[in-house]
Amino acid sequence: MIAQLTGTLLRIDGSSVILDVGGVGYQVVVPVTVLATLPEPGQKATLLTHMVGRVQPDFEITLYGFGTSRQLHCFRALTGVQGVGAKVALAMLSTLEVDELARALSTSDTKLITKVPGIGPKLAQRLCLELGDAMAAFAFTQRAERSEAGKKTADENAAYEDVIEALVGLGYSRQDARRAADSVTSTAADKINTSALISAGLQFLTAGKR
Repeated sequence: MIAQLTGTLLRIDGSSVILDVGGVGYQVVVPVTVLATLPEPGQKATLLTHMVGRVQPDFEITLYGFGTSRQLHCFRALTGVQGVGAKVALAMLSTLEVDELARALSTSDTKLITKVPGIGPKLAQRLCLELGDAMAAFAFTQRAERSEAGKKTADENAAYEDVIEALVGLGYSRQDARRAADSVTSTAADKINTSALISAGLQFLTAGKR
């Protein structure tokens, strides 16, 4: 089983990338959210991978790649639900950030989940029913780890999340909002002044520092 690949990014081909690892070119299918984080062709890249094999009608092996263990964990959890194949799981991870997806599943936000192409109300309900508790625990663990890593207080964590939600509400993607929040909270003297942090986040984004 191939669990990780590190090599030179040769090219991006639609929804997949070609990695040269020791002279062998590996084609890896990735979510859009991973494509956005990859370096320029010719540079080194690492992907965590999940391998899926198919015997009929023809033998075929497909590698799915992810930038973080959190994305890989969600992909495996999603494809473990009946009716959710790799294509649908990739669509979910391409449309929603991991935190956003975990929150939607744990709170049964089927309205948000059905925004993903290929997800109807019945499948959204099944996903929430089967993964809701696991995603709630997963989201809690991730928040705790980020809090410990960043040594944030409860008030700082609350302000950080408020900044992200405010920027998303203003039309920015959750990925850009999180990057802005990470940047401004790491340098702010007052890490719980939500209004000032939101203003700084807007300046960060409008200045094009993404």
